[in-house]
Amino acid sequence: MAQAKMSSKDAKAKSKELAAAGMNKFKGGASGFMSFIKEQNVVGLAVGLVLGTAAGGLVNSLINNLIMPPLGFLLGSAEGLKGLTAELGTTPSGEVAVLSYGTFINDLINFLVLALVIYLVVKALKLDLKK
Repeated sequence: MAQAKMSSKDAKAKSKELAAAGMNKFKGGASGFMSFIKEQNVVGLAVGLVLGTAAGGLVNSLINNLIMPPLGFLLGSAEGLKGLTAELGTTPSGEVAVLSYGTFINDLINFLVLALVIYLVVKALKLDLKK
């Protein structure tokens, strides 16, 4: 089927009509996005993520700078618990296989302290909504 030619005036009007329809769709999508951000507490989630990251850094500093050095002194290792290793043997290529169980214990303590800090913050802010 052959299309009838549109006058330039009709083409401009149709173009403006399509642009207005597209803009209305965009505005509707943007308002939908804004309502999603408000209803789903995305900003609160972002703030929690930033604060959680900062708390993690603070707990890492507490563990690595205040807790582990005295433990290392007591255990006779300059690296704290991270210095605790067990040599498993030599591989066929001549490399020594080492089990660094002290690093795992260090990370476990780090996790437990961080979990305790988060628990105390949630309790202090009364975010625990269980009745």
